[in-house]
Amino acid sequence: MSHPLLAAEAGVRHLLLGNEAIVRGALEAGINVVTCYPGTPSSEIPDTFHYLASCGRYRMEYSVNEKVAVEVGAGAALAGAMSMTTMKHVGVNVAADPLFTAAYMGLPGGFVLVSADDPLCHSSQDEQDNRTYARFMGMPCFEPATAQEAKDMTREALLLARELQQPVMLRTTTRVNHLRGPVTFGALGEPAPIVPFERNPMRFVPVPAVARGRHRSLLEIMEKARAFAESSRFSREYGPEGCRLGIIASGVARNYLADALASGGWEERVRVLELGMTWPLPEGRIEAFLQSCDRVLVLEEGEPLLEGSVRALAQKCGCKARIEGKDETLTVLGEYSTTLVLRRVADYLDCPCPVKASSPVVRELPVRPPNLCAGCSHRAVYYAVRHTFGDDAYYSSDIGCYTLGMLPPLRMADFLVCMGSSVSAGSGFARASGKPVVAFIGDSTFFHSGMTGLANAVFNKHDILVVILDNGTTAMTGHQPNPGMLQDILGEEAMHLDIESVVRGLGVTECVKVRSYNLKALHSALEDMRDRKGVRVIIAEEPCVLYARRRLKKAAAQVAYVAEQGADAQRCLEELACPAFYRNGEDVAVDENLCTGCMVCLQVAPKAFKARKRA
Repeated sequence: MSHPLLAAEAGVRHLLLGNEAIVRGALEAGINVVTCYPGTPSSEIPDTFHYLASCGRYRMEYSVNEKVAVEVGAGAALAGAMSMTTMKHVGVNVAADPLFTAAYMGLPGGFVLVSADDPLCHSSQDEQDNRTYARFMGMPCFEPATAQEAKDMTREALLLARELQQPVMLRTTTRVNHLRGPVTFGALGEPAPIVPFERNPMRFVPVPAVARGRHRSLLEIMEKARAFAESSRFSREYGPEGCRLGIIASGVARNYLADALASGGWEERVRVLELGMTWPLPEGRIEAFLQSCDRVLVLEEGEPLLEGSVRALAQKCGCKARIEGKDETLTVLGEYSTTLVLRRVADYLDCPCPVKASSPVVRELPVRPPNLCAGCSHRAVYYAVRHTFGDDAYYSSDIGCYTLGMLPPLRMADFLVCMGSSVSAGSGFARASGKPVVAFIGDSTFFHSGMTGLANAVFNKHDILVVILDNGTTAMTGHQPNPGMLQDILGEEAMHLDIESVVRGLGVTECVKVRSYNLKALHSALEDMRDRKGVRVIIAEEPCVLYARRRLKKAAAQVAYVAEQGADAQRCLEELACPAFYRNGEDVAVDENLCTGCMVCLQVAPKAFKARKRA
């Protein structure tokens, strides 16, 4: 196929998303196998690989969760394939078990983990800084700051992983994943040759006696990686010779620093050491920098990991430079910005800050509350559950679009722990409280890590109602495949798994399947299950309305309208709260551009709402 990312010649230049640049870098390295579990801000990486897969250069697959994705990728690298696995930062928690062991064993084909971190929690439940994992696991770590670096570092990371036979981390953040920038391509050669596997149980079967020896090997390999970091082309030093004020920066903070120095006109006031490969640290390079300075400011988003390491190194080498870092301006919270760094650097250099406290503040855009889409089938299910249980039950939620049902009037989330936790956490809550619990989980999340919780609930005889919200796709992250999707959508490369068969196979006897838009059937199933005990499962099926329109090419021929104003129309507005509803003075109206034709409102208030053909 013809696509800019598959251009063979070197020197061409394209404007790429950071995630697209990562794909190009992997292609230039000769990637053989790509695995993933999708998650913002990483999703465009596997989606782009999936789109390009017909080129035949590599094998790409969406895995059921991050742990499995790493295990498949690591297995391929053991067999000699150059492999890469992508995920968002919290996915590394799921994948940590195989990653730690893979670092001990080493992977001959070369393996890179892309960890897409999310400072400020744009689409995540925490701000964890996965540079900590790189240090903890013993994985060299690259941190790109531009689209060009995203491409170049991906290629370098894969080649280093193969050279050292050691897993390598490419750690990005949301701003890097989703920036756009010019990227000059290198040559696109042939896919990397497969490294023949040599049987060696004393390396690849880490029983305790083997693992102890491999720990020593890991330390030796990391020293080789440290030597590589000392001369890495992704680290650079600049600024006036002889200047005794220094700044060490890593990650996207390097961009903010460059902007701040240019804005303040301070390029000749300070020396800068930028680190692109941030683990293992190039200690010799940092020590020489420290010895040349009287004061050093460390700039890094997230945890003060680099700052702590620099302080320790200064103490170790007897350097008298004063080390500065996090303070009340640049904290461990959220993202940095050019303005924040500008203020911090101005204070560090004892210079007037170009950004004045009295400067006019740009008015922020109106905040859009998190909300389910117009016509989302989850809204119909939540409406039925609230009318059946009200506040008599407690609601255990999970990671997915359906979390957006937490706000009034639906109020369908009382607690959420992590991906796949709704069944397990809900079981524990019900056991400890003696209260009825309804757990919600999506189809993709069910296959990700909900099945084990359901098996545990059956095994331990918990009392919980589980509602599986099956919208036929992995909706929140961009409609990626999961095992529950229809076979004609999955194609020949994957196999459909029937959720009801899996549920019954796990020992659940009380299981019923209903259509999400059918409120009568939903109410009947919920009322029946409410009066039963033990593990009960309702599978609510209806395609994601956006997916149905874009991929299944299903568009409703009808739209709803308000035929009779009054109490019923007002009640539907207040209790269903579909985004297609709006107030026209004192009346309720339906925006036909937003209405998807689900006709749930006609079931809630049949006198008030009617249907007509779409114009």
